[in-house]
Amino acid sequence: MNTSLLLQVGQTIPLQTRRLRHQSNLSNTSLIRKGSHYSMVVASLPGPKDIFGGVTWKEKVVYKDSWFDHLAIQYLSQSLQHTTGLRNEKLGYESLTEVATMVSRTFDAERQRELVIKSLEKAFPGFLLKMIKKLFPPSKFMRELSAIFTIVFFTWLVGPSEVRESEIEGRREKNVVYIPKCRFLESTQCVGMCTNMCKVPCQKFIHDSLGMPVYMLPNFEEMSCEIIFGTKPPSDDPTLNQPCYTIQCTAKKGVDCSTRKEI
Repeated sequence: MNTSLLLQVGQTIPLQTRRLRHQSNLSNTSLIRKGSHYSMVVASLPGPKDIFGGVTWKEKVVYKDSWFDHLAIQYLSQSLQHTTGLRNEKLGYESLTEVATMVSRTFDAERQRELVIKSLEKAFPGFLLKMIKKLFPPSKFMRELSAIFTIVFFTWLVGPSEVRESEIEGRREKNVVYIPKCRFLESTQCVGMCTNMCKVPCQKFIHDSLGMPVYMLPNFEEMSCEIIFGTKPPSDDPTLNQPCYTIQCTAKKGVDCSTRKEI
């Protein structure tokens, strides 16, 4: 159905829209989420073919961030900018993705991960993390609490999500966060930035600061992700061998953004 999306600035862009239905318990999620602190619009825009082939339309999720979201985004963006020394004048989520892109283009994969961990250490008070680690050792309660905490407080970073179950030591637990469409991955369109600036450093930061193993399992075709608390990442993690998108990637400027090798 042909229609148009009216932007906040009053600009109208012709596009095709459709209702987004998560293949999950959130199957009634609508095109525009109402009664919440954000609005989510899914639009199908004409776009080039990507690495997975045959894609002539690409989905774009547009978010309406709350005041809390803006504060959190700005705080993390400024933390990363201060740590890396790379500055930009953009606002909102665009500021965060801009500095992430600059870091991806400037440093190799290992250095990117180190800088993100340093930024997270600055963003979260060390004494608080140590206290949580001491008072709440890894357990079913902590794994499920971590999942709930993530979906409540980190929608601004990764987009809407839900808690799912998995099996831990023979028991069913609600320890999995399922993200149908990751905001960071969709915004950057870069596999390397997903793995080097989100997945790998966050896994290490959570494990080192809270003593809890966590495995982040992105699906690069759907741009979805599962965060599994209580599970260690495999030594031969297949997601680390995924090539980046051939056309849409925002970081690809003469380098392979996954490894920073010259191409």
